[in-house]
Amino acid sequence: MTERPGAPDAAPWRGLALGALSLAGAALLATPALAQTAPGARAAPAAAPGAAAAPPGPAVLRIALIVLADDERHDERRGERAYPGQPGGPPDAALAVALEETRFELDAARLQPRVERVALSDAAQLRPALARLEQAGTAAVMLDLPAAWLSALWTAGASLDTRMALMNIGAADDALRGAACHPALFHTLPSERMRADALAQWLTARRWSRVLVLHGEGPQDLARLATVQASIKRYGLQATAVRAFRLSADPRERDRANPALLTAPAQAGGDYDVVWVVDSGGEFGRSIAYRSALPRPLVGDAGLTAQAWASHFERFGAPQLSRRFAREARRAMTGHDWAAWMAMKAVAQAAASLPRPPGGEALRRSMSGPDFVLDGFKGTRIGFRPWDRQLRQPLLLGDGLGVVGSAPVDGILHPRNALDTLGADAPETACKAAS
Repeated sequence: MTERPGAPDAAPWRGLALGALSLAGAALLATPALAQTAPGARAAPAAAPGAAAAPPGPAVLRIALIVLADDERHDERRGERAYPGQPGGPPDAALAVALEETRFELDAARLQPRVERVALSDAAQLRPALARLEQAGTAAVMLDLPAAWLSALWTAGASLDTRMALMNIGAADDALRGAACHPALFHTLPSERMRADALAQWLTARRWSRVLVLHGEGPQDLARLATVQASIKRYGLQATAVRAFRLSADPRERDRANPALLTAPAQAGGDYDVVWVVDSGGEFGRSIAYRSALPRPLVGDAGLTAQAWASHFERFGAPQLSRRFAREARRAMTGHDWAAWMAMKAVAQAAASLPRPPGGEALRRSMSGPDFVLDGFKGTRIGFRPWDRQLRQPLLLGDGLGVVGSAPVDGILHPRNALDTLGADAPETACKAAS
């Protein structure tokens, strides 16, 4: 079935829609003006004067999910390869799990969530879609979109003015937390700088200080390379060499993707302790293991990676969450799924604590407050940073088979909150709009 831009897709939310329908039907049947009396039957007596009025029905909490139509990241073949740090599928299942987990709190607050799914094929459709959703009374929007689409909303002279809470669940680019930040935009997916800092902390703790960096040549890889180099410098590590690889079908360029040649000490500035791979596409990272010139560990986009979630994490109630998600989605939970789940949990928790029906501005004030804390099943309370709206969170360090540690790493100190050693801290942030 073709999905029209701006049209709701009811399939992922079938259970929620049926629940809303049954509540609405019960309210109609209980309304005296609509009740029917059988012929010959006695009419029900009128309510006694001064009797308590029936409580109002549940208020609607309108939430939207905006995704990229035909998102190549969700291609089934890519999902089968399980590239580290990349989504395993669409975020719908994670949102459904989060709403099911918060059903009790939302029922107690007499809130009925309604989720509309919108698929867009062009960046020019985003602004009109947001305007339509706001006019319809939407309080929060989950955004699983490219970073360029989001940053274009805040361009000079055309900055988006919205009262909704916007939740970035799909873009890790640091610019969205820096110069392109916005007070309406919250981030539950860890930034590239957070992931790079987590690995740099681990290398520092292991005293693997000499780092050979291999990177792709595309724009995304070059931007991420700059982030990796900043983290290497931040934690006092040494880049022995920075070498570019190129995946090509041209036989003349075969050596540009040869791991043995790229990691040869003569070409890598001498000996090194670890190889840091920057590969946004994921294909080179899959081919380098056990093929380097020296027997050295891999980190980055191969070997040891830093992620928001790992489906084999076994502490703090994580196995139960992973199993609930696997039952819903029929696949393993990834970091992107955790970010979507956490964003919906944050919106639901904030909405349940506010007078109903909660608006987007009230949600934003609640989530950005110092007393707003969440349980991410990672062993510590987490919340949004006031200076860039990034969710503070521990990151899990693993190789796809098990979790070997987490960051912040023990011994890495911070004057206020150790979680702020991951990513841009308040004194160094380039964000001027969020705080």
